[in-house]
Amino acid sequence: MNLLLSAGIDPSVVMLTSVIVLIALTTVIVILSRYRKCPSDKILVIYGKVGQTQDGQQRSAKCIHGGASFIWPVIQSYEYLDLTPMSIQVDLRNALSKQNIRVDVPSRFTVGISTETGVMQNAAERLLGMKIDEIKQIAEDIIFGQMRLIIATMDIEEINSDRDKFLEAVSSNVETELKKIGLRLINVNVTDITDESGYIVALGKEAAAKAINDAKISVAEAERSGAIGAAEADRDRRVNVSRSDSEAISGENDAKARVADSDATRREREAEALKRATAAENIMKAKAQEESFEAQRSAEEARRQYEQAKLEADVIVRTEIDKQKRELEAEAEAEQTRRRARGEADATLMRMQAEANGAKEILMKQAEGFAEIVKSAGGDANAAIRLMVADKLEEITRIQVEAIKNLQIDKITVWDSGAKNADGKNTTADFITGLYKSIPPLNEMFDMAGMKLPEYLGEGKKEPDETPAPSEN
Repeated sequence: MNLLLSAGIDPSVVMLTSVIVLIALTTVIVILSRYRKCPSDKILVIYGKVGQTQDGQQRSAKCIHGGASFIWPVIQSYEYLDLTPMSIQVDLRNALSKQNIRVDVPSRFTVGISTETGVMQNAAERLLGMKIDEIKQIAEDIIFGQMRLIIATMDIEEINSDRDKFLEAVSSNVETELKKIGLRLINVNVTDITDESGYIVALGKEAAAKAINDAKISVAEAERSGAIGAAEADRDRRVNVSRSDSEAISGENDAKARVADSDATRREREAEALKRATAAENIMKAKAQEESFEAQRSAEEARRQYEQAKLEADVIVRTEIDKQKRELEAEAEAEQTRRRARGEADATLMRMQAEANGAKEILMKQAEGFAEIVKSAGGDANAAIRLMVADKLEEITRIQVEAIKNLQIDKITVWDSGAKNADGKNTTADFITGLYKSIPPLNEMFDMAGMKLPEYLGEGKKEPDETPAPSEN
């Protein structure tokens, strides 16, 4: 520190520079530690927030083979997919062929994760994080299913004799299914094909027997030609040499006849054997064709049942989906109804509370006014009531007068027959009396207000004499 001060350097500047250099080095180290290179025998799979596809969908993962990429911290992570080939032993047993004959087809498949763009994406979505044994198990299940399907569409003769066609069908079907999970088929090796009924062995024996019979027929024909040639040569020699010896010629002729008969018998037997072999071959072909037709009919029936089950399953699924859709719509509508009713109830409650609060305020103000009036009347409630009635008396009188002020007495016509009722009054008098009585007397109004009517406006109502009348007795 003293050296820095003596050199004229500010220690705070040195400290700040050191911090900046440290931060820069840390940033470079972090960046370098997040930069990942992909080996040639692996696939780098980056997942997390990796962007969108061309149609605007969020990508699940980004696959890189033979390159490198920067892995953003927090929002991205990565793993590797191993491209090492996997050898799978598939011992297919009792697979049903087109002829309804069960065969055993042991084979070995070599598969691996594909580096094609689309297939590589499938591997990242379906195989990432799985162990080698788990991947082998999935591939083995797919291979078993496809091989059974292929064998069911082929005759045993095709599987046994035309291996190229069989391997081509296996490779095409199996690789198509393996690509769906991100794998590719590298090699197929079928070791041997056997069946439980011995049909393949019988086919071999039949071919061997046919070859042996053909060889025997060829040998017999050669021997026959040689014998005929030798006989003819010997006959010419004997005829030319022993023409004079008739007995010898006769004996030679007899010998020749016997030889000819023997040759004819041999040829008949050979022809009979050839006929039996041909008939047996035709019978075997007809039986095989009959079994083929029966297997095809069974396959067509199975296919029909499969299509029917598939159609029924589709109808049931669509019906179930429609049912769930209607249930969800009904629940949504019921929920909207409940919310609407709850909102209306809350609004009604708030309105009634507001009206109650308003009425309460009015009554409280009236009560306060009444209290002030009672206070002005010296605390006497009756006096306060009389003050209030006296204050309203003018308005009450005005209302009563308004009731009859527009009544024009001179326009009223009363038809009177002149007869008098029981109290000696006629009809016109009763009408006037009733009209006058329709106006409440001032005396009663003042009594209701607790006040006395002045004497110049009329006498008040006399209180009944509470003293009991003396008994006449």
